[in-house]
Amino acid sequence: MLSFLPHSLRGALAALLLALNTLFWCWPLFAVTLLKLLLPFRFAKGFLGWAPAAIAEAWISCNKLWMRLVRNTRWDVKGLDGLDYQHSYLVTSNHQSWVDILVLQYLLNRRTRLLRFFLKQELIWVPVIGLCWWALDFPFMKRYSKAYLARHPEKQGKDLETTRRTCARFRDNPVGIFNFLEGTRFTPDKHRQQGSPFRYLLKPKAGGVAFVLDAMGEQLDALVNVTLHYPDGNPSFWTLLSGRLRSVVVRIEPLDIPPEFIGKSYDQDAEYRLAFQQWVNQLWEAKDAQLADLHRQFPPA
Repeated sequence: MLSFLPHSLRGALAALLLALNTLFWCWPLFAVTLLKLLLPFRFAKGFLGWAPAAIAEAWISCNKLWMRLVRNTRWDVKGLDGLDYQHSYLVTSNHQSWVDILVLQYLLNRRTRLLRFFLKQELIWVPVIGLCWWALDFPFMKRYSKAYLARHPEKQGKDLETTRRTCARFRDNPVGIFNFLEGTRFTPDKHRQQGSPFRYLLKPKAGGVAFVLDAMGEQLDALVNVTLHYPDGNPSFWTLLSGRLRSVVVRIEPLDIPPEFIGKSYDQDAEYRLAFQQWVNQLWEAKDAQLADLHRQFPPA
């Protein structure tokens, strides 16, 4: 524990450890990926297939060490025992902070398969990390505006093709697919601009989850519904680095995926789209009520 150090010094040290950890593990990741590309043999590709995820899990484990080093954060977590590393999951969560991803990795590492989430195509150019995401088979997607699709209708459905192509790589193995249903972090301004009917949440965007269920729904064992609450308010990334993240409350609930939502076209089936949106809104209504209860149980210190 480095709690005796000033917050600024703890933050600088944690940032350095995160950078060094990333640089250390990226080289074996790139080496394994290069071997997979160079060796055309199916056996070699299969043998090396497990390695990238194992390297990423080791990277996450090292991140957990510096997170513990800078602060003994109080964790109140329920629902982890219901998860199985050998199962395939679609994981979703409310999105409050950049810290959310590290919190989810901290809790779910080696309890579910490595969480892969959908990224904007431009993020592949992020130094080092962009190549790591590519090497780990994270799906990169190009978003088109409605105006662009009106001028180029041939681009309609490209996102679904990308989703199917990515998910096909994991068809024979357990996988963890992650999606923030809100699509962006919660802020009061975004909440007000949306006119969100929820108190603690933005409106959910059902399309991304529906695409995954269309592409690989039969492979998924459950939807893992995660609710995140920070009693002291939504933390910045610097809050985590500098050891000021005092407590985190997490509720995890594996849910059955209704069979009528598997393998259907969200874009082309209007009846299915409406039913799916209603189901997602019901999940969000329950999550909003749960967050209200967590705010009462865990007020700011």
